[in-house]
Amino acid sequence: MNIKKITWQGLDAILLETNVYEAIIVPSVGANLIKLYNKEKQVNILRTPGSEEMETFLSRPQIFGVPLLFPPNRIEDGKYTFAGKNYVYPITIPAQNNYHHGIIKSQPFIITRTRISSDALEVEACFFSNRINQAIYENFPHEFVCKIRFILTDNELTHIITFTNLGTEPMPLGVGYHTLIRLPFSKNTDKSDYKLRLSIGKRWELSDRDLPTGKLIDLTEEESFLRNEGLNPTGKPIEIAFTDEAISDNGKSYHGAILTNIKDNISVYYEVDNQFKHWTLWNNGGEVDWVCPEPQTWTINAPNLKLPTEITGMQSVGGGKSWSGTTRFYVK
Repeated sequence: MNIKKITWQGLDAILLETNVYEAIIVPSVGANLIKLYNKEKQVNILRTPGSEEMETFLSRPQIFGVPLLFPPNRIEDGKYTFAGKNYVYPITIPAQNNYHHGIIKSQPFIITRTRISSDALEVEACFFSNRINQAIYENFPHEFVCKIRFILTDNELTHIITFTNLGTEPMPLGVGYHTLIRLPFSKNTDKSDYKLRLSIGKRWELSDRDLPTGKLIDLTEEESFLRNEGLNPTGKPIEIAFTDEAISDNGKSYHGAILTNIKDNISVYYEVDNQFKHWTLWNNGGEVDWVCPEPQTWTINAPNLKLPTEITGMQSVGGGKSWSGTTRFYVK
């Protein structure tokens, strides 16, 4: 059991290692969990950039590891109004005139705590947004601290995100992860050897700008396979938005993604708590060596949807208050 500072691909990084798992975090790039490896089953869970991909990682960290999205996905025309305050962001998808993913995924975090116990390793990383550290503040004028805790044991990695509003006004909050799971994740397997299950309920109808129209639709027969028996997430483009609804796994209620190597019957579990009420599933055209199940607390463009907040997931954090969400990775 060990935590140590290392140099990884030329960047300062934190290595956590138990008897079963090895994890690497890059604090300077959004405290991204860039590697998670199960040594017993030889499963490399996440898409980790190689040396030839570091320039891409630094410019597009959202396509490696587990980047934090704040806000998640798209905001129509890069603006919305909440509690009488106007929020305006730069357009990052000119073809759709949308803003997407936020920039906390690229910001430097500070390691504020480490802990080693007999059965767990813990690293805490924080980002402070304020008038001086204004990378996010200039478009989102709230003082807050974002804290990420990584807790690694021989059984799992627990990933806890907490936002604390340091101001007095309510702060709108939408959080997600652009989680890149390797495909294949086991040696001597092919992408055709894998099936994905996802805890989905309804599908959001999307416009040609990839924004919800406000209409929720029943799953197609193929999407029902994704929820039930499992579906191979390769071979054709997938970019679909869903609501979350529990599935049954070994007789128990489960929220999250399960990617199974059906050749060897090994599964990567990506479990989420009840704060994450929406999903986007993306595979970048279907020919890449990964799949991206994205848990989101609010749906795409939630602040601009004229629907009840219990449907959109739109929420806020009061002055001096905190919000937390938890996800977990493990292999069975």
